[in-house]
Amino acid sequence: MAISERSHPAALHVRGGSRLRRLIERIVRVLPIRWRILSIAALNTAVVVIIAALIWDGAQGLGQAWDDVRQVRESDDLLALLGGEASRLQDLIHRYINQPNAEIFGEILLRREALLSTLSARGAADPMLAGSVGQLTEVTEQFLAGFNDLRAAQVTITNTYENQILKPSKDMAGLYGLIEAATVNRDEPIWPALGKSHEAFTATLLAANVYYFSLAAEAAAEAGRNLDLIAQTIPVLVDFAGTDLQRDSLRLLRERTDTVRQGLAQLIDKFATRDRLLRDEIDGSQAAMIGIIDNLSGQMRAHEQKAQERFDAALADVYRRVAFVALIFLGVIVLIGTAVSRSISVPLRQLRDAMYASISGDYERRVEGTEEEDEIGEMARAVEIFRENAIAKRRAEDELRTSKEVAEGARDRAERALADLRDAQRSLIEAEKLAALGSLVAGVAHEVNNPVGISLTVASSLARRCELFAMEVHDGAVRRSRLDDFVDSSRDAAQQLVANLQRAGELIQSFKQVAVDRSHAERRIFDLRESTEQIVVSLRPGLKSKPLTLAVEIPDDVTMDSYPGPYGQVLTNLVINAVVHGFPDGRPGTIVVRARPVDAGHVEISFVDDGAGMSEDLQRRVFDPFFTTRRSQGGTGLGLHIVYNLVTRQLGGRIALSSAPDRGTTFRITLPLVAPRDAPSDVPPTNRMTSP
Repeated sequence: MAISERSHPAALHVRGGSRLRRLIERIVRVLPIRWRILSIAALNTAVVVIIAALIWDGAQGLGQAWDDVRQVRESDDLLALLGGEASRLQDLIHRYINQPNAEIFGEILLRREALLSTLSARGAADPMLAGSVGQLTEVTEQFLAGFNDLRAAQVTITNTYENQILKPSKDMAGLYGLIEAATVNRDEPIWPALGKSHEAFTATLLAANVYYFSLAAEAAAEAGRNLDLIAQTIPVLVDFAGTDLQRDSLRLLRERTDTVRQGLAQLIDKFATRDRLLRDEIDGSQAAMIGIIDNLSGQMRAHEQKAQERFDAALADVYRRVAFVALIFLGVIVLIGTAVSRSISVPLRQLRDAMYASISGDYERRVEGTEEEDEIGEMARAVEIFRENAIAKRRAEDELRTSKEVAEGARDRAERALADLRDAQRSLIEAEKLAALGSLVAGVAHEVNNPVGISLTVASSLARRCELFAMEVHDGAVRRSRLDDFVDSSRDAAQQLVANLQRAGELIQSFKQVAVDRSHAERRIFDLRESTEQIVVSLRPGLKSKPLTLAVEIPDDVTMDSYPGPYGQVLTNLVINAVVHGFPDGRPGTIVVRARPVDAGHVEISFVDDGAGMSEDLQRRVFDPFFTTRRSQGGTGLGLHIVYNLVTRQLGGRIALSSAPDRGTTFRITLPLVAPRDAPSDVPPTNRMTSP
């Protein structure tokens, strides 16, 4: 009793839910199926539109945040560009100071203009750098002004070196030479001091050059000490001077020594000024610019981080809103979709069960849902009609079963007759092939009989002459003239024997090759011209009594990997067809077999005759099996049908026909140089060919 009380409310709930579901399904089934499906599509479209609106709204904030990130990155790239340009300019200035030349100076000017142009154009337009452009420009101008000062100092150093070091040194070298030339006697007291002074001059010049090129402080000190030594030796030299020329030269030497000493001191001072300018104006300004750029780069990174954070926050907000809306609509779509699906699937399942029952022969089960007004209701009513018709059909089937059995017996007899007809067709085709080969054998045998018969006659005559000559030799009555006659006649007989037997051998060899090819139909590599000529040689005996000319115009070196037997059958059938139909009643004419390469893989063979030709009606039916215009004269109508099937099937090619009454006939056969590997049997089908 307790169990019944607990289960009773649950059962009521299940039954109530089932009634509610059926009620909803009946409400949904009021709508046509297409409107139910369109409602789901409309709901999906609404979801897409709402989500697109949310994404578009979020994209505005994302776009602003991304613009900030992009602007910060562009500003950072500009700072990197400015720093790189400044570093390259600093390096060029150092190279110019160490090795001045016009090329480096020109590049310095170009870099300077590029740096100032970048600052004035891109820097002023950059919102992140606009406040610092003035400071960067000031440092850059200071940097460039320092280069001008440095260049002026370098010019002063060069002038000082040339005018106060090199030029006086050149004069001093000349004065030493003059004094040495004026000192005639090497034993004079002036000579040791003069040599010591000259050595000090040489050391001074070397040390000054070393200092100029390497800025070594030891070299400058060495030059100063040697100049002091020169100045100390000049009074001693004056005391020992014996001529006015020597004394005047020593006075000038003292002046030039003072000039070199002053130039060396000025050179040391200018080099110090240049080093200071390099250190303070160039390297210092560069360091200041790098410091400003580093400071700005730090600010850029901070701005970029904040902009990236704003972008990430905006992206997360868009994701949350889109996900929330998508989940809500997904639930609605699932609910509505389930209702729509059940409103279609449940009736369809019921309809399917009813159809299976009908198919299985259970026609007693009625179809449910025939009272509904939607498409499935229409289908249910149609299935119900089908069920009723099936019941009527069952009754009709019983009545027709007997007549069906009778019809099946008739069909079996028709199939056996068709099989017999096909066997007869194959037999006729093989007979046609054998007939062509038999005609070929008869013609070759007749042709071979002539040289063999002549050879037998000549051999018999030669044997008789040999017997007579042997008797004359035995009797001893042989004269020189008789011997000469016997030798000449024997030579003539031998030549006739060789010529006739060679002719017979050629005919037999050609026929043997053609017969082997046709009997085996094996695939092999062969020369097209050689094979065609062998076939023509085997055919000429049969044409000997006809006023026909059979010519071959095929180029050399056309090699085929195909089936020479079927090819020979094709050519033989075409010749026989031309002789019988193209040149009736002994009509004279010409048959030409030509060939030309079409492309790298195909050759076109033309079989041309100038015979009677064909009408358009004959051309349409000429390849049909059993079609002939000479059936009363023994024609089978299979010759050209065999040609068509051999060309298109086993040889893998195609054949075209062109003709006109009294204008001859041309068969154009296009064959691949390499026949298909999977060529079908040469038993021809019964299809009909129309001229390509």
